[in-house]
Amino acid sequence: MYKIGFEPEAEKEFLALQDKDRALVAKKIITLQKGQFHKDKPLKGRHKGKFRKRAGNFRIIYLKEGKLLLITIIRIAHRKKVYS
Repeated sequence: MYKIGFEPEAEKEFLALQDKDRALVAKKIITLQKGQFHKDKPLKGRHKGKFRKRAGNFRIIYLKEGKLLLITIIRIAHRKKVYS
């Protein structure tokens, strides 16, 4: 099991989601906690070293801390806005 941490801005974005969307994103975060990374994509460019998990129209940008078994959620936003 991985420990999940949120950047302050990502926590605000998560709490600002509508209930339906928040439930979907929370379900995906739980899969991260369990170590299920299939279909997650590594990012390129300025986000190199980070990964994204798809949650409907939302994307969860996270950083896997390797041997520490820690995942830091960096950003949660609509797919059109998440990379800006």
